[in-house]
Amino acid sequence: MKNARISLALLLAILMGHAVTTGGQTSRVRGVPANTKATSQLNAAFDKAVKLGDEARLAERLDEAIESYTNALRIRPQWPEGWWYLGAIFYEKDLYAQGRDAFSNLVALAPKRGPAWGMLGLCEFQTRNYERAVISLQRARSLGFDGNQELESVVRYHTVLLYIRFEQFEIAYEILREFLRVGNYSPKIAEAFGLTLLRIPSLPNEVPTNKREEVLLAGQAGLSMGAQRLDEARKAFDTLLAGYPNDPNVHYSFGVFLMRQDADAALSEFRRVLEIEPLHQPAMVQMAFEYLKRRDYDTALPLAEKSVELAPRMYPARNVLGRVLLELGQTARAVKELEEGVRLAPSSPEMHFALARAYTRAGRQADAKREQETFKTLQARYEAKDNSRSNSDNTTAKP
Repeated sequence: MKNARISLALLLAILMGHAVTTGGQTSRVRGVPANTKATSQLNAAFDKAVKLGDEARLAERLDEAIESYTNALRIRPQWPEGWWYLGAIFYEKDLYAQGRDAFSNLVALAPKRGPAWGMLGLCEFQTRNYERAVISLQRARSLGFDGNQELESVVRYHTVLLYIRFEQFEIAYEILREFLRVGNYSPKIAEAFGLTLLRIPSLPNEVPTNKREEVLLAGQAGLSMGAQRLDEARKAFDTLLAGYPNDPNVHYSFGVFLMRQDADAALSEFRRVLEIEPLHQPAMVQMAFEYLKRRDYDTALPLAEKSVELAPRMYPARNVLGRVLLELGQTARAVKELEEGVRLAPSSPEMHFALARAYTRAGRQADAKREQETFKTLQARYEAKDNSRSNSDNTTAKP
């Protein structure tokens, strides 16, 4: 099931920004000496296949276009635009495995082409190779889309779905907020917010029927929360809590919402979460951070330790445990926890900053300086990315 449709016309328009003529610099066939009869024959065959492919594509005779472009690529497999044409047509025809293979060939030839990585990730998503898809989609997001907002939006949406499926709900939430910054409040975005707030690791089409109403209610709360519409969010949460008072993730999300407004009320919600679900690790992490902020280290410590025990690969848990240990004077343990946190999240500025403090406390000045420099570099990168997003056009297609 395709969650968002990208038109073939759009995909071919994207290609124009990268177009390389089929003659000139690409006319030489590898492995054959130039200016020979064989070379001329191959070049002529290639040009004919491309011409037939272009004509068939423009006439929307897509099967003929596939055949002609395939013939051209047999002669000249290093032709990037041919792989793009094939991949785009396969995607249009819902032939995702073939599209995946075509775009894989393209990114091997042009590894800096963000749109190609995006299309590869979308094809991988549709073939249910989710682990590869999230890597490809994130690669596309880091490389950019040459200003094509529709493709960027579709890639962003599928990236969110994969982070939800992999239980990376905090990351999914932050990416969802990007939609709100460009004014996209569509039902699909609300649904994704609902899955995120309820911490349901499923794709939208996998949500059980008996959970759909709750997901939609949570989605409205998430939209309002992400858009900083506090009164609307509060009303949505009141409705959600009234309808689902025993869902721990409803209380957890409400606690996160309350944290900046009323930390005591937020802690009450997190305690309610643990009454319903005693091993709710995210609630423990939130409570540990709040008690760390209040300098109540003895209360924070068991929560932080248990959260690491329950989810040892969750780097915020390592972060809060290391920082609590540092405040309690257990410097060696703190360094160990924070080093593991950096290993788990090497691109997190907060992890490097915390580790720099621990190294300083341990008297490891050279290590502390290295971590401080890494923190500054990563922080500057994040700030530049945020500025770029805020300066972008406030229009985008809805998935």
